[in-house]
Amino acid sequence: MKPVLLDKGKPKPSEIRGRFRERLGKDGIIVAPGVFIPAAAMLAEELGFEAVYFSGAAYSNMLGLPDLGVFTLSELSYYLRFFTNAVSIPLIVDIDTGFGEALNVARTIRELEDVGVSAVHIEDQEMPKKCGHLAGKRVIPIDEMVKKIKAAVEARRDDNFIIIARTDARDVEGFDSAVERAKVYLEAGADAIFPEALHSKEEFMEFARRVKAPLLANMTEFGKTPYITAKEFEEMGYKIVIFPVTTFRYAMGAIKRALITLKNEGSQLSLINDMMSREDVYQLIGYHDYEEWDKNLAEEASKLLSGRIKLR
Repeated sequence: MKPVLLDKGKPKPSEIRGRFRERLGKDGIIVAPGVFIPAAAMLAEELGFEAVYFSGAAYSNMLGLPDLGVFTLSELSYYLRFFTNAVSIPLIVDIDTGFGEALNVARTIRELEDVGVSAVHIEDQEMPKKCGHLAGKRVIPIDEMVKKIKAAVEARRDDNFIIIARTDARDVEGFDSAVERAKVYLEAGADAIFPEALHSKEEFMEFARRVKAPLLANMTEFGKTPYITAKEFEEMGYKIVIFPVTTFRYAMGAIKRALITLKNEGSQLSLINDMMSREDVYQLIGYHDYEEWDKNLAEEASKLLSGRIKLR
């Protein structure tokens, strides 16, 4: 991977989006791991993942906040720019309920398109929204969600910017309602559908049978969905599977274990073998390339100044 600041060959966001839309039309499932820091996105790209996912839940929790839609569009867009600058693969972003009504949704799309995001998903929950796998969710009337989808579609300037409609209706109005909402959302212009918190493999299969569109599956931990592999989702007809909070939860578990070790042992020595080494991190971010670049700049500057001195 080329260093972020030195990568002159990095494709433009429009190119990345174009490739992503083209990829959605091909066979095979896209596995998009959740990434909560840019370095994790870089590692995912280096390991060959075709796309990465940014979870609103992971971002909220990273900030020490609940997943209730409390971070702002400005906070989100500022942070996402680090990700799109760091990698050349599509970034799929959770925008919760779109930060408000239809007009707010339109501004959200414009902001994230400018940042370089490739796809977003917007959900049909009422505010304050909840994690899709918790009890007590409420969904907005279907016509309000249609307005949001239409606003998103009309606001985008790049037709390859993917609009994914998420429905949380399964646990509020029932499975059939989730299917019917999905069909209406497609008619409103959504490019893909995200059925949240389905309860079984049979439900995923039935949803795919009844909703003919690119489908996104959420394979989160500790939720209402049983553990299903990417291959199984592919066989059921799903086009994308996200693992939204896996890396965050795993990292937090590792951090907790490290802190307990430091407290009990007063040393990090027993943790060393589980760490990514300094050199591995440097290789990931291209540290030595930056050093070489800086050295070359200094030499060129020295030559230029040396020539000017001789002329005098």
